[in-house]
Amino acid sequence: MSLESRSDAGVPVLTARVVRAAFPKGTLAIRIREVLGPLFTDEDFAEAFPGRGRPAISPGALAVVSVLQYAEGLSDRQAADQVRARMDWKFLLGLELDDPGFDFTVLGDFRSRLIAHGLEERVLEVMLARLSDAALLRAGGRQRTDSTHVLAGVRTLNRMEFVGETLRAALEALAAAAPGWLTPLISSAWVERYGAKVDNYRFPKGENVRREWAEQVGRDGFHLLDAVDDAAAPAWLREVPAVRILRRAWAEQYHREGQGVHWREGKDLPPARDRLSSPYDADAHFGIKRGSGWCGYKVHLSETCELDDPHLITNVETTNATVNDTEVTAVVHQHLARRKLAPREHVVDAGYVTAAHILAARTEHGIDLLGPVGMDTHHSGRDAQAPDLTQAAFTTDWDARKVTCPQGAVSVSWCEQRKASGTPLVRVHFALADCEPCPLRSRCTKAANGKWGRSLTLLPQEQQQILEQRRADQQTDAWKERYDARAGVEGTISQAVRRTRLRRTPYRGRHKTHLASILCATALNIARVDAWLHGTPLGATRVSHLARLALAA
Repeated sequence: MSLESRSDAGVPVLTARVVRAAFPKGTLAIRIREVLGPLFTDEDFAEAFPGRGRPAISPGALAVVSVLQYAEGLSDRQAADQVRARMDWKFLLGLELDDPGFDFTVLGDFRSRLIAHGLEERVLEVMLARLSDAALLRAGGRQRTDSTHVLAGVRTLNRMEFVGETLRAALEALAAAAPGWLTPLISSAWVERYGAKVDNYRFPKGENVRREWAEQVGRDGFHLLDAVDDAAAPAWLREVPAVRILRRAWAEQYHREGQGVHWREGKDLPPARDRLSSPYDADAHFGIKRGSGWCGYKVHLSETCELDDPHLITNVETTNATVNDTEVTAVVHQHLARRKLAPREHVVDAGYVTAAHILAARTEHGIDLLGPVGMDTHHSGRDAQAPDLTQAAFTTDWDARKVTCPQGAVSVSWCEQRKASGTPLVRVHFALADCEPCPLRSRCTKAANGKWGRSLTLLPQEQQQILEQRRADQQTDAWKERYDARAGVEGTISQAVRRTRLRRTPYRGRHKTHLASILCATALNIARVDAWLHGTPLGATRVSHLARLALAA
């Protein structure tokens, strides 16, 4: 399909007259068109279309429909029907009232083109540019970020279900692609084991019997892979996606010694981040947060939160479920800076904050990263009358590479090291001879034997000073009042979940899931702009009847 740009000459006269007569107070689509214009142009997506071929449906119009689809929770077929049936949608799209619309399958083709050309974020970026031009969005100010889980469009499987279903998926794919080649390999036992979907309730009872079943599946899988790798087998069989998944899964789940096949256990297993969780979505992983586990992804939403401006989502990051929030902080700042929307103050929860992040945000982007850091929890801290001596009680002379304790003892060892992750740090030790007779020893160290007394772990100088300053600041009422703004992002996640079903992706793969999250965020933005233009106040925090009764009492 080629791109033949459609010039938007405005809303047709008849469409405008009929729509305004039918909706004198307007609708979301009408108000958005009147304030922001056509939203998207064909040139915004020109990279996804060649210069030759059959003319394509207007990609600018398809982008508008995709956003409206998420704003109203519609399927592709329902969204295409709305283009034909809804006058206010025709008004937003600039169409004649008798325009026949398009077949619903083009929406899926449009999303596939965006992903194939790396344009998943183009919809949000163009929308943000339109909002900036309309003076509804500006750089600086204050923004906040938080994440939530996204369930993959696949079942959550335990290890036995996973290996059984992975082998079954490979056999299904080969049975369809190369039935003549597969027939001599399979037996009636294979058909019994893998003919139907693998479910936990069909497994044999007893740990030893289950292990034998799993190892039998492993032997069957290796037998199939050996046959695929045989020189007499067609070479293209090795490129079948289900076979490639099977090969990777078997390397992660089993090890083979001669003719023996055994489960991998404990540290012999790859970490969850590198291990497949489903044969049908290689990007989905099993993550755990606050004791709750899920198979899928995490989405991080950043939004403006100025009191006198609409709260608009400025950035969306989609990761697999095992990625920590700290790994996303720098990426969010880079993307906001690239869009020229970097905030003056970025409010986040403790998961996004380290001393290194605070320093990098300040020096690289001029952003004040506002979030709590971990307190120094040396020892138990149970005795309020005689609290433990934390790092704040020690004085560090960075030039002399010495630390002095509250009793005047000076450290005797200063060693620069690195964590396994590469993070630099300093290990400081005090002599055991100084610590043993100290009257504050019970509040300072529990070291009983060995070479050293009290030990300290310090970050590099700038980071350590930032850490100490933040620990002091976050105890003040002024800092807590500033940080109160973070709570509002929970309402954004709630709105996204209720309105766009953000927590359950209808697609498989991280790129498709990310595009869905982008469309969700853009749909929320137009809904919020419409609410702002219509004078709709922000929703109040919901309070249960019991809590309201307690407050009144």
